[in-house]
Amino acid sequence: MPDVSFDEVRRDWTKLGEHDPLWAVYVAADKRGGKWDPEQFLATGREDVAAAVEWLSALGVGPRWARVLDFGCGAGRLSQALAEHADEVVGVDVSPPMLEVARKLDRSAGKCRFVLNETSDLAQFADDSVELVYSELVLQHLPAEVIDGYVAEFVRVLRPGGVALLQCTTRPLWTFKGTVWRLAPGWLVRLGQRKLLGYPAPMRMTRYAPARLRSVVAARGGSVLATRTVDDRATHWRSTRYVVTASSRS
Repeated sequence: MPDVSFDEVRRDWTKLGEHDPLWAVYVAADKRGGKWDPEQFLATGREDVAAAVEWLSALGVGPRWARVLDFGCGAGRLSQALAEHADEVVGVDVSPPMLEVARKLDRSAGKCRFVLNETSDLAQFADDSVELVYSELVLQHLPAEVIDGYVAEFVRVLRPGGVALLQCTTRPLWTFKGTVWRLAPGWLVRLGQRKLLGYPAPMRMTRYAPARLRSVVAARGGSVLATRTVDDRATHWRSTRYVVTASSRS
């Protein structure tokens, strides 16, 4: 049993979206309390997407797509950048306040559409309905069992030949804060975030093993085309990015 339910995570991110949406989406110590300039915030999305598109293109699965699903779109930081490489981007999030901000910041000239998804599946999306699923800095906040379900859903909604670019946190680093994440129980970390750090709501971080992702993808008939692993000392976590393809699915 996960120590936090999907509904608790959904409530937490609704509260974060109400209080400090841009900082919650892209945490930076000097941007807390509404200090993100929206244009600078969106520029970080363009930088991240440009690097991702370069990687996907080198793998022969880019650089343009008809329909993109930006999973956990938050305030639309990545959605708008993805719109430069797509005909349509559907941003999906569990937090209504985040989606309100995304719509206010939208500069995509109608290419982006932001929709609420309050369930632990993607039932509102048909099989084989998108060419690219993109998820960055999102799955890491969900219980592992919920990640399993969404990864399976990503493969389901991909068109044959489509790809998903997914980021998951693998394990904490051996830094001071990383050691806290390693050793302290989740409830204590969340209590510290609220009481000591003054977060509007806690931000969970989840270890998700590469072998587990590969198993879930394979069970749905997909495959992992490529991976990249980064030790991010700013977050105190090792992250792995996966390019998942649905091409082998029957």
